[in-house]
Amino acid sequence: MSKALTITFLLLTLLLAPPISIRSSVAVGARLGGRTEVKDVESNGEIQDLGKFCVQQYNLKLQKRGSKPLEFSKVVEAQTQVVSGIKYYLKISASGEIYDAEVVIRPWVRAKEMLTFAPSPHSSGN
Repeated sequence: MSKALTITFLLLTLLLAPPISIRSSVAVGARLGGRTEVKDVESNGEIQDLGKFCVQQYNLKLQKRGSKPLEFSKVVEAQTQVVSGIKYYLKISASGEIYDAEVVIRPWVRAKEMLTFAPSPHSSGN
């Protein structure tokens, strides 16, 4: 092999190696876009405020139907996921039941939107 061809081969190897090693480390490590468990949920003021927000939003819908509003107790479990903003998956204790809620926050437009709120199929009561 000529010296020029050897140098070209080495340069191409060096240029191509970093993307390969980055891809393999991502595959082995945390998943991109995967959910992350929030620790210390009950003492996390931001998470508790999001839970209150969800119950308030749900109560607005109940009020239109003439139903009794839920009383927020606490968020008992939370996960986050990076999407076009931050998506929160919450398990909320309210009025003696557990509810699942999803909220997306897009801080650059100061938007907070509750996507879903429903009784949790996996839990019953506090």
